[in-house]
Amino acid sequence: MKAYKDMSRDELLALKRSLEEEYKTEEAKGLSLNMARGKPGVSQLTLSMPMLDVINSSSDMNTFLGNDTRNYGDWDGIGECRKLIADMMEVKKDNVIVCGNSSLNIMYDTVSRSMIMGVNGSTPWCKLDKVKFLCPVPGYDRHFKITELFGIEMINIPLNEDGPDMDLVEEYVNNDEAVKGIWCVPKYSNPTGISYSDEVVRRFANLKPKAKDFRIFWDNAYGIHHLYEEDQDEILNILEECEKAGNPDMVYIFASTSKISFPGSGVSAVATSFKNIEDIKKQLTTQTIGHDKINQLRHVRFFKDLDGLADHMKKHGNILRPKFESVLDILESELMGLEIGSWNKPKGGYFISFDAMPGCAKSIVAKCKELGVVLTDAGATFPYGKDPEDSNIRIAPTFPTPEEMVEATKIFVLCVKLASVEKLLGE
Repeated sequence: MKAYKDMSRDELLALKRSLEEEYKTEEAKGLSLNMARGKPGVSQLTLSMPMLDVINSSSDMNTFLGNDTRNYGDWDGIGECRKLIADMMEVKKDNVIVCGNSSLNIMYDTVSRSMIMGVNGSTPWCKLDKVKFLCPVPGYDRHFKITELFGIEMINIPLNEDGPDMDLVEEYVNNDEAVKGIWCVPKYSNPTGISYSDEVVRRFANLKPKAKDFRIFWDNAYGIHHLYEEDQDEILNILEECEKAGNPDMVYIFASTSKISFPGSGVSAVATSFKNIEDIKKQLTTQTIGHDKINQLRHVRFFKDLDGLADHMKKHGNILRPKFESVLDILESELMGLEIGSWNKPKGGYFISFDAMPGCAKSIVAKCKELGVVLTDAGATFPYGKDPEDSNIRIAPTFPTPEEMVEATKIFVLCVKLASVEKLLGE
């Protein structure tokens, strides 16, 4: 294939006419396909339906220790659920608090608590002149929405193939007292699918923050979300590495079963040092008398242990793998060599990250919408919704059926080609 940039103007004009005809044909189909958010598909949700049968009106509702899950108590989670989630997070049970159905809610509460109450006795962030957060980009839009809501200044940090640009992270964290945190999705990152290298994790653990209340917000949302049984990414345990480096309190780890069991009815947890847990307790024991222990019991009785979780996630991988591979096959067959886009090939997680020619992302997303294919807004993977290059697009292959994904990807490719030709002709 000839690269678009090497085509003459006449060749580009002829190509534009051909693509516009194809565009009109697709427009007439009146499709309605959604690749916007990382929602599990119906077949994935069906995998967890038997969970609803493990507890009924005649069930024993007591925990291993004999506590009645229908009543008050176990505010930090029932012991067997804390053990299950701790094993999933690769931490000790005593470092875990199990909460409600959303890890995003815990992250919001953690930022809110820091703003209002401070961190382990430090000055509340709301009383400071300036609070800053580092944001590896492209990243998770809902992270950025939290810090934006609280008026925290967000600083873009380039995300490399092995993790954030640690030279830049160290420069900010070690020298600027206003830098209070960093958002991280360390495994199968949203949206790029990359996983942090051992060196990057160790450099995080060995940071020397200017601010004593600096915290790493380690959102390990996709820790067991592998696409391949034989080829899986592994990352170092950040909590253990921080302890080794003499920074035991520097990290909060977040996780949930939202994309393992049911997104609206899973369980979530935070893992951190004992000192941080005591700090969290001060607010949490006032804020709530406990989360849904019956749901925690339901999860334990369904999954049983880490092996049960792993077996369940193999089934998820078998459903998702063909969808991801169909998208990647079409991108490769249709766009390779044209030099109008690049994309990642993730081993897990929920997204494929596509980088178009600079200045084309918004146009591509708009054109797809006109043809009935909804994508995440261009710019959403950057703080304030502003992609400096107008280049990154997040593709979510999980929710549509395999057949719909093929149709949607072909339309996406058409829009990439047309937007790229228009960009080149306009230069």
